Amino acid sequence: MAKPLSKSALAAEVANAVNIPKKQAAQILDLIATLAYKHAKNSFTLPGIGKLVLVNRKARLGRNPKTGETIKIPAKKVVKFRVAKAAKDAILGG
Repeated sequence: MAKPLSKSALAAEVANAVNIPKKQAAQILDLIATLAYKHAKNSFTLPGIGKLVLVNRKARLGRNPKTGETIKIPAKKVVKFRVAKAAKDAILGG
């Protein structure tokens, strides 16, 4: 299995593709991450890749696997990433 692409490797790929220094490409990646964190409340979309969405989960009953005891799991907000159809088609070939 191939290694996942690290941040520095991704910055190098971006820098080579658009002829900019690696340091500047890393700054662009950091800016995109900062923007995603800031705007995830309203949903943040990376065209062709997917979007970050804030979702409210309802309260529910769960079970402690060790004891079998039923417990209440409170409602909470979670961040989800929804993969774009274009990305699914490009990766899975559909």
